[in-house]
Amino acid sequence: MAYKFNHVHIKSQNPEEVANWYVEAFQFEILSSVFRDSGDQFVRCKTKDGVAINISGARTNEVLPELGSGVHLGIEHFGIEVDNMEKELTRLETLGASVLEGPNVNPATGMSIAFIGTPDGSRIEIMEIPSS
Repeated sequence: MAYKFNHVHIKSQNPEEVANWYVEAFQFEILSSVFRDSGDQFVRCKTKDGVAINISGARTNEVLPELGSGVHLGIEHFGIEVDNMEKELTRLETLGASVLEGPNVNPATGMSIAFIGTPDGSRIEIMEIPSS
């Protein structure tokens, strides 16, 4: 059986605000925003390279616990490649992100990674991969 990656889903107290942050931070495109019968706002986005990202709030009678951007069980982070680590970290900090770790450079590969915490509490790995 063949499998195909479909989407990432982010839960948020304010889906529209979070979607707009990703638009500004990583040039996501908002495809739609609706309030569903389940009582939540559901915002469909996609990345510049076509990955589907869904952002929704709490459904009726659902309580969303606070989530920190530290290391945790389950899906812990997703990674985004950038061309200039220092420039991007500075830019992301001006948008409200916090640098949680790094940047750290692997001497063997030259790849640099850092982790940021987004204003909504998500954890993202920022990666600068040297061109071959």
